[in-house]
Amino acid sequence: MSSNFGDNNGNDQLTSGDGGGGNISPKEMMSKKECTSCDQNNIKNIIKGISINSVGINDMSMCANCGKKGNSSDMNTCNKCQLVKYCNAACKKKHRSKHKKACDRRVAELHDEKLFKDPPPNEDCPICFLPLPDGRELFAFQFCCGKRICAGCDHENASQFCNTQKKKGGGVLNMNKGGGVLNVLCAFCRTPRAFSNEEQIKRLEKLMDNGNAEAFYTLGNQYFEGRNQGSYSKGLGLPQDYQKANELFLKGGELGCADAYFNLGNSYNNGQGVERDMEKATYYWELAAIKGNVQARYILGCNELLLGQNSQSARMYHYRRGMKHMMISSKAGHKKSFDEITIGYKHGVVTKDDYEMTLRAYHERQKEMKSDARDEAAAFYALASGLEGSDEYWRFIAKMKDSGQI
Repeated sequence: MSSNFGDNNGNDQLTSGDGGGGNISPKEMMSKKECTSCDQNNIKNIIKGISINSVGINDMSMCANCGKKGNSSDMNTCNKCQLVKYCNAACKKKHRSKHKKACDRRVAELHDEKLFKDPPPNEDCPICFLPLPDGRELFAFQFCCGKRICAGCDHENASQFCNTQKKKGGGVLNMNKGGGVLNVLCAFCRTPRAFSNEEQIKRLEKLMDNGNAEAFYTLGNQYFEGRNQGSYSKGLGLPQDYQKANELFLKGGELGCADAYFNLGNSYNNGQGVERDMEKATYYWELAAIKGNVQARYILGCNELLLGQNSQSARMYHYRRGMKHMMISSKAGHKKSFDEITIGYKHGVVTKDDYEMTLRAYHERQKEMKSDARDEAAAFYALASGLEGSDEYWRFIAKMKDSGQI
């Protein structure tokens, strides 16, 4: 498989001619003076200044059905491919059967150009300015200011607060009806943490009124999970409502949240709050992938690989599409995608050049997202979740031993 990325090797050269100077000697050419006020001597500049549009050449088009010429702005354009024009709706309808094949092919090309274009990079944490990692457990959404802060900065902020309070001899918990809540300020805007579900919901609704896409996604998750969200996260006490959650996911996606589109795709895949529809699931996963959700990209890649396994005639076509998805998400630092790239390279589906390029990009991205604070946070959450055997946990323990803290 050859990469779609290539360089333009065409060498544009500037050439100069003699300009039909005849037998004029070099000395005469140097001494010859031109009249600067004569328009004839500036004819090239005059020609360059003439716009083609001023004479209406670009405004003329030909009907793809009957061949009649007309003004482009007055003609009917194919809504799908935007390639052909018609003098009226009747010609457009009459030509539809002849144009359909070329139109569908062009629409598919435009779709793939958009789908396989490198997505926008993850935003940076506003505290440490490192790229936010993928995975909801690796950053915290602040209900007060609407910022996404990496788990490392959030955990470090809480640790510093606890140490300061202990030195002062004060408590670190604010006791309410639901138990102890860490009485810590937001790491970004320094707003005190909300101590009740009602107050947190009000903050979310305020962010939603201001068009915060992440707030729609967050509240949608609360409705999706309901009150039973596990021992570590109790949620906001809202009843489970898949339909309400999907409505919030759709709005969040429309406002730019890739994760909201991803969750909506999952709902259609699993039939939660909507009728199960794989076409719609794929549609929303593609929207999520285009906006940068690597998990959606990974699922699309896996689906293409499955289609390749079940197809004889189009096996390599689907394999290559699947590997395109995997390469894009690998460059974003997604480990499972990179594992698939490694398998594809071993089976000859991925070229050596593509594999080496993806390998470098994967490790560079991993390095960009890594910090000691994030490792400590990962170990802490792994310990709190009963995942003491994780790599992050053991790296944290080793660091604590080296520093003499344990």
